[in-house]
Amino acid sequence: MDHTSDTEPQFETECHYIDGTVGQFQSWIGGESSERCGAFGGFDRAEFWAYADYKYLAVLFKDRPEILQDVLWEDFGFPGRGGRESTLWVGSRGANTPCHIDSYGCNLVLQVEGRKKWHLFPPEDSDHLYPTRIPYEESSIFSRVHVVNPNRSRYPSFCNAHPHVVTLHPGQVLFVPRHWWHYVESVDDVTVSVNSWIELDSDDEARVEEAITRIVVCAFKSADPSVHPNDWLNPTEGAATSHGTNLDYLNRACTAYLERKRATGDGDAPPLKKRRADGSSELIGSRFGQYLLPVLPASGEEDARGKAETQGKEDVRGKVETQGKEDARGKAETRGKEDTRGKAKTQGKEDARGKAETRGKEDETGKAETQGKEDAREASPGADAITSDVVLDCLVNPRVVRLVAQLLLTRPSR
Repeated sequence: MDHTSDTEPQFETECHYIDGTVGQFQSWIGGESSERCGAFGGFDRAEFWAYADYKYLAVLFKDRPEILQDVLWEDFGFPGRGGRESTLWVGSRGANTPCHIDSYGCNLVLQVEGRKKWHLFPPEDSDHLYPTRIPYEESSIFSRVHVVNPNRSRYPSFCNAHPHVVTLHPGQVLFVPRHWWHYVESVDDVTVSVNSWIELDSDDEARVEEAITRIVVCAFKSADPSVHPNDWLNPTEGAATSHGTNLDYLNRACTAYLERKRATGDGDAPPLKKRRADGSSELIGSRFGQYLLPVLPASGEEDARGKAETQGKEDVRGKVETQGKEDARGKAETRGKEDTRGKAKTQGKEDARGKAETRGKEDETGKAETQGKEDAREASPGADAITSDVVLDCLVNPRVVRLVAQLLLTRPSR
């Protein structure tokens, strides 16, 4: 992908996709000839970064299964979990994953080589991160904010978010709790990570919510023939599924949820969301014991920077308004003096001049109003206009989908 200072996130729908070997990737990183870089040779390293993500170890090493035994997560309370349930991530400097949350489970990440910087936000910050389901990917809810270079005027509520920033070094493991937002960026020339998503009981309800979201997104976007699936569907999804397939998925998700509830003796009602008394989510699970250290909130530097920018804009706006008032007052005083001088002249000249000025002002006013209306018409499709994606984001807002899921799961039997 392209290196950029843009204030918008770079999603996978904007990537170039190529096939290459690890050796070619290393040659590209090392600045060797394009012949040795293979497909990487067509991309200037000063302008692009590369990322191989979501690569399951069981697929990569299907001919060497013994390698999978070297990945063990039992020290973190998950005996029997190893390389077969893990994925590999390899990237160059600047490679990043847009800010998002995983709908299912929690996440354990081992840093193998190089460093990665993580920006994490608690679930309570969701409204400040402007969630979106475009591009659509099951189990991933993206943020419209580029958290390391945010457009604060377009996303003003982001200044109320609470970032937790940590740089993960080789040999360190990061635990990402359920529904914590995270943006990840490679710091060094080559970074290698291995992670594993841990299933949770709450995933049953989350699958119902994801099935509802899939139905709405696919129906909404597929109804517009001018929109190509590649523009809204994340490459990991393959192809848009039919309404019948999506409805079947929803029925199976609801059935699985209710069967588990009956098996555990909890009845048919979905569990109520429980939070700590202070309203925050739990950060550390007790199962990790002494080996897990908390990632504390970021220092106030970023918050201070955002407040300073806001204050600076307010100061500039105040000065402009003050200057405008002074200019208007000066013009009014000048106009008053001119009117007084005008009274000393003959009535005929005054009348002639008054009519001319009145006609001129009416012409100018008419032109200004006309121009204003034209400008308004031209600006109507802008960032603040209600587009289909704005409507879609409202329909599949996590809170709305959660409510619909609970209504489905508690509906009377027929």
